[in-house]
Amino acid sequence: MCEHRMKHGRIKKYMLMRSSLLAAVAALSLGFAGYAQQAPAKVGVISVQGALVGTKDGQKASQELEAKFTPKKKEFENRQNDLAQLEDQLRKGGSVMNDDKRAQMQRDIDEKKKRLERDTQDAQEELNTEQQRVLSGLGQRMMAVIEKYAKDNGYSMILDVSNPNTPVLYASSGIDITQDIISLYDKTSTNGGPVAPTAAPKPGTPGTTSKPSSSPGAAAANNLPSPRGQ
Repeated sequence: MCEHRMKHGRIKKYMLMRSSLLAAVAALSLGFAGYAQQAPAKVGVISVQGALVGTKDGQKASQELEAKFTPKKKEFENRQNDLAQLEDQLRKGGSVMNDDKRAQMQRDIDEKKKRLERDTQDAQEELNTEQQRVLSGLGQRMMAVIEKYAKDNGYSMILDVSNPNTPVLYASSGIDITQDIISLYDKTSTNGGPVAPTAAPKPGTPGTTSKPSSSPGAAAANNLPSPRGQ
C-alpha cells in the first residue's frame, strides 16, 4: 500500500513537472513568435544638401547669391588678367628696361597682387557668411519637413548621405527620400517655408553642417579667382 502511494506520488510529480515544462515552452514560443511578427525598423536615406538646393527656396537663394557675387567674380577676373599682362610685359621687356623702371614695375605688380588677394579673401568671407545665413534658415525648415515625413511614414531612422560624418557605404535607391522631401517642402512652403523647430539643431543636422560645394551660391564661391602666383 505504501509502495503504491509512493508510485502514485512520483507519477503526479512527473505530470506536474511535464505541465510546467510545456507551459514554459509555450510561453517561450509565443515570445519568439511575437518578436518575429514585429516589423523591421524602417530606414531611409537623404542627401540634405541636394534637397536644400533642389527646393524652390534653395534655388531662389542660390540665384540671389549668384547675382550678388557674380559682378565681383568678373571684377577679380579682370584684375587678374591685368596682372597677367603686366607680368608678361615685365618678362618680355624687362631686359631692355633700366633698373629703376623694372623695379617700379615689379613693385606695382606686387602691390596689385596683394590688393587682389585681400579683396578676394574678403569677398570669400562675405560669401561664406551669406551662405551660412541662408543655409541656417533653410536647414531648420528642412528639418521640420524631414521630421514630419518620418513620423507620417513610420521611419525609425533617416540618414544624411551628404554628411561626411555619416558612414553610409551603400544604400538602395529605393530608400532614398530626397525627392519626396523636396516635393513636400515645396508643397508646404509658404512665405519662407514650413515652421522650423523651436530647438536649435544638433551638430550634424541640416543647417549646422554643409559642404560649400553643394550649398546655395556655391558656384560663385568656388569660382572666385585666386591671385596668380599663390
